[in-house]
Amino acid sequence: MNDFVITATRSMHNYASRVTDYLTRIPRFSPMAETINAVDILVTDRFASGEMEVAIKQSVRGKDVILFSSCSYNDAGIGLDEAKIELYHTVDALKRSQVEDIIVFEPYISCSRSDRTTRRNSVGLWMHFKILASLGVRHVITYQLHSNKSVSMLDPSVCTMDDIPALNLLKRYLCDTYIRDLKTLEEEVRPNWAFCSVDAGGEKLAREFANSFGSPLVIAHKQRDYFRVNTIESISILSAEPVEGKVLWIVDDEVDTASSVESLIRALSAQKPKEINIIAVHALFSPPASQRLNKLMEEGLLKKIIVTDTVSPPALSEIHSRIEVVPSAELSAEIIRIIMLKESMGKLMDPFNAEQYFKSPTLFNFL
Repeated sequence: MNDFVITATRSMHNYASRVTDYLTRIPRFSPMAETINAVDILVTDRFASGEMEVAIKQSVRGKDVILFSSCSYNDAGIGLDEAKIELYHTVDALKRSQVEDIIVFEPYISCSRSDRTTRRNSVGLWMHFKILASLGVRHVITYQLHSNKSVSMLDPSVCTMDDIPALNLLKRYLCDTYIRDLKTLEEEVRPNWAFCSVDAGGEKLAREFANSFGSPLVIAHKQRDYFRVNTIESISILSAEPVEGKVLWIVDDEVDTASSVESLIRALSAQKPKEINIIAVHALFSPPASQRLNKLMEEGLLKKIIVTDTVSPPALSEIHSRIEVVPSAELSAEIIRIIMLKESMGKLMDPFNAEQYFKSPTLFNFL
């Protein structure tokens, strides 16, 4: 195992500190606590003209560096453009400090939706990957990319990528918080729950949940207006079983303005389900998401929202108290442990099975 440090751009100082706290609890790494935890070794300065410069406060020569960064909403309140430029400057500063390797850990890659060419448009995700790789990053880690095909934008001979399915984190949370035992899974969940996609493209995510819990799948097919961003013309609901009386979970990789889920929830409510919930990995909640979600809750159409902490949007505090945030720092620490010890990532990639989890809960323990 090579010597390594964990650091972060300003956008992820708090998150990286939580990760190092988990990691240094592991006996193998606890003697290295001071060496590993170097979150505050970066200094970001601005010139009077507005230009940026990042400096490294201590020697990292010959070490592997795990760099946490967020170019989306973050609890430091740093804007997307500034956060992205700071990430690029930091990578350059680390390379000039003669580190052995740089692993960029972005729990949410903000440009992941800019992943295809439909007109004469730029492709933000390709540019982001291209810049990181050209600056010397050799490994990128993230949670739940918007499209599985996005991984192929990186040339693995230059820079590798791990796209970790954070949906498994949410599935485990459902088991621990709402199901709790095998009997409830068999007698309550399987006959009474259903998992619904936001659109036809999200069918795979919803199907993974349905398969994990042995529950029915509901598919929503939406017709978009491609001349206007975040707009829906119509929604069709496809289900092999009646939706009436069921507990519905709308599954998505991210919630942005909540336009899609609002239209879907109103369409689903006409079929009289027992309750409707949202479960998603990345909680962007861009305006006017908080107003839309609060209104749905006030009208009794939406009961729960479950997300992870990969993003820290300002609107999180504006949304009804029934939102539940699942922490991901422990899983991030486990990923680092696996990489540093050169172990297999297979157990994090394998499909989650709720029945197997209740029979052998330690099988899915991260740490």
